[in-house]
Amino acid sequence: MSYRVVHKFGGSCLRDSTDLDRIAEVIQGDHQSIVIVSALWGTTDRLYRAAKEPRYASRLVHDLSAQHLRFAPGLDTSSNAHLFSLVLHSIKDSLRELAQRPKDNAALNRLLASGERLSALVVAHRLQQKGIDAYPLGAEDIGITLDGNYSATHVDLQASSTKLNRDTLKGTPVITGWFGEGHNGELAVLSRGGSDHSATAIAHLIEADEVILWKDVEGIFSINPRWGVRSETIRYLGYQEAIELSLMDTPILHPSTIEPLIEFGIPLHVKHLHRKNNSDFTTIGPKKQNVLLKGIGCLPNVMSLGFSHNQVDAHQRHLVKILGKLAKEGINWWGLESRMGDSKLIVSQHDMHRAKEVFTKSNISPEIHQHLGLISLIGCDDKMLEIIDSTLEKSDFNLTWLSKTSHSARVALDGEELPIALELLNKMMLEQVDSTQPMIEHS
Repeated sequence: MSYRVVHKFGGSCLRDSTDLDRIAEVIQGDHQSIVIVSALWGTTDRLYRAAKEPRYASRLVHDLSAQHLRFAPGLDTSSNAHLFSLVLHSIKDSLRELAQRPKDNAALNRLLASGERLSALVVAHRLQQKGIDAYPLGAEDIGITLDGNYSATHVDLQASSTKLNRDTLKGTPVITGWFGEGHNGELAVLSRGGSDHSATAIAHLIEADEVILWKDVEGIFSINPRWGVRSETIRYLGYQEAIELSLMDTPILHPSTIEPLIEFGIPLHVKHLHRKNNSDFTTIGPKKQNVLLKGIGCLPNVMSLGFSHNQVDAHQRHLVKILGKLAKEGINWWGLESRMGDSKLIVSQHDMHRAKEVFTKSNISPEIHQHLGLISLIGCDDKMLEIIDSTLEKSDFNLTWLSKTSHSARVALDGEELPIALELLNKMMLEQVDSTQPMIEHS
């Protein structure tokens, strides 16, 4: 059996025709490449705009046709010319339907999916010109099924495994990301950025040997660059570490990206498309490494709702009841500090009113502290956590430790203290002695 690599190229790697030349370089080798693509840069936004504002729709088909032909000259006269024409006609039909029925979810999804369909045609065409046996495939056409109707959060791996047409995955298939068939038989789309999840789900379904997410950044940074702290690329993350970091305000990974890889231990690499022979990239895999502080996830704008009861048993009953109601309302909570008769629950600021209403309906008047920040410390062991705790306490931070697992620890503090705390923690990371990163062993 050949070594199979799933390559995913997002919109940031599909900005101009030179990107396509680089993609061709990347996938040429002694392994089988399965390519997953997003729409060309900015295309999905244009499709959304045309769907909501008819004045943008009049020239959309002409402009999209011209844009994609600039990327792939000759596509309109190639063996895939009829598919190119079909997608363009589908855009016209979808816009016409939306003009008559603005809330038609099926028509909207058909319109949005056309961005990925055009991208798959463009990429496959350029690869063919480079002598690669490439061909475009729609995700739904090969059996990729999502777990919802019209919108979804995950690829339904069980249903997709049953439906997957593996005979179509020969040579170098170029498959559309982000959407698939919903449970009602209509197209369904994942949340924005979900094509990363499409790639890892397909890797799971074919038991690929590895996945590479090609980006316009050199892997995953130890601190989100939005905080203005100069940080380093994380070389290796375990699966659970990566999931935690993706939840904590890290834009590089979609939260559901990692889950399909776990069962078969498939490694994932996050690499910069235009950095040749560069060792600065992130590997995510099954091996665990708990010594050093690897990364810091950060959520600003969280709040705590605290309550107490002089009877411990009654307090526990109230807490269980509240947590159940929050789950029923779809309100996520990020941390819980609970001692004898006293609890603090951390939720996002935008959920404040709904969360407070849950407490009120339970006849509890919570003590509310707003403008907090939540930090997740990724990958460090107990000894390192003790050092961090001591350092932060010496700096007079008002800390609330919320949870600790084998892969992370969460702590809440005053939102105004976040920038200072991040600078201090980053300095600690930079001062750590480099350790040898584990190698991924391929079977």
